Amino acid sequence: MQNQMVLEKFIGIDVSKKSLDVAIRPGKKVKQYLNTPEGVKELIQTLKKESSTLIVMEATGSYHLLCLTELVEDQLPVVVLNPRQVRDFAKATGQLAKTDKIDARVLAHFAEAIRPEVRSVFNQESLQLVELLRRRTQVVQMLTSEKNRFQGSHSKKMKEGIEKHIQFLKSEQSDIEMELDKLIDGNSNLKNKENILKSVPGVGNIVAQTLIAELPELGQISSRQISTLVGVAPLNRDSGSMKKRRMICGGRARVRQMLYMACISAIRWNPILSSFAERLKQSGKPFKVIITAVMHKLLIILNAMIRENTLWKY
Repeated sequence: MQNQMVLEKFIGIDVSKKSLDVAIRPGKKVKQYLNTPEGVKELIQTLKKESSTLIVMEATGSYHLLCLTELVEDQLPVVVLNPRQVRDFAKATGQLAKTDKIDARVLAHFAEAIRPEVRSVFNQESLQLVELLRRRTQVVQMLTSEKNRFQGSHSKKMKEGIEKHIQFLKSEQSDIEMELDKLIDGNSNLKNKENILKSVPGVGNIVAQTLIAELPELGQISSRQISTLVGVAPLNRDSGSMKKRRMICGGRARVRQMLYMACISAIRWNPILSSFAERLKQSGKPFKVIITAVMHKLLIILNAMIRENTLWKY
């Protein structure tokens, strides 16, 4: 009896605010679903019937989170890609036009050709954390804008109105932070990770929570892999006899922002990172090089601590 060859199916999902365009390789047909709970459920049923080998989608702000949450919940093999990586692939394959249907086909082609590794690290809690943290960022940005408007306003009535909005936004920020704490406190695994991260001088609540939510791979992959994933690994740019300065690129911007904030504090209060930064300064390195190197070192330390389940001991 001959063994039946299992046909591999590669799925590309192009996400927009209102819809999900889905391409399946082999084949060129693209089907559209609504980006609503009902539409996502219909999509999930289709993907289960297809016995998907790999599903890929781009990170699109918050629009992809509903679909991603359901895919993770149903244990389907999904990978979230950096949009720039996909666009570079499209250009390399000669696909210069850009529509939702074309983008879905490009994503499916990317999945088949590149086969990015599926890491089973996302779960409902981490995705909820992502949403809450991104909402907190929005509220903080609005607070900053309103405070600037308050300073620039001369009308008493205008100032009173702005002050009311400022107080509302402060209350909203407090509520979000309480919800974040509640979500982490209710999960022993997340709470343990938070305790480990916060034991490092310079790493506070929001930094720890962002790392837990936006970098669930922390502690599960090598130092080189985690550095490249975040975008703090110095990359060579050499060709023949030409040697260029190494530089960082790509990666997860939100994680880098939090690492930057942590390192600004750590350079002052963390003895290990402070002495490391001082050595770089004494050797004549510019501040941008120093802070990037400190971010890289801190990330490697945090990755090892989570992997070994140990608190800061220095």
